[in-house]
Amino acid sequence: MIMALELRPNCEFCDCDLRPEATNARICTYECTFCASCVEIELHNVCPNCGGGFTPRPIRPATEWRPGLSVVKRPPSANRRFLKYDITDMRNQSARLRLIPPEQR
Repeated sequence: MIMALELRPNCEFCDCDLRPEATNARICTYECTFCASCVEIELHNVCPNCGGGFTPRPIRPATEWRPGLSVVKRPPSANRRFLKYDITDMRNQSARLRLIPPEQR
């Protein structure tokens, strides 16, 4: 089974669209997906779901440079995701973990 990133279509915090080629998409190790603005301003680089940090989401090639490997052949998800926790809980989690580097959480 070949696995690829799901490429979720939206920020789980503000619900802005994050197209497959978006350079402002950020993901955690579990593929929780947020926009760069929410990661920096609201989440302080703390995933509200797992407590990990974020990294820029890779861009899936639009051109099929190798057979079967492109955004057309492996399309992004259409399933929008939203925060599982309320804003107060999320802010408390972020405040508790934000000063701990992700690699030490």
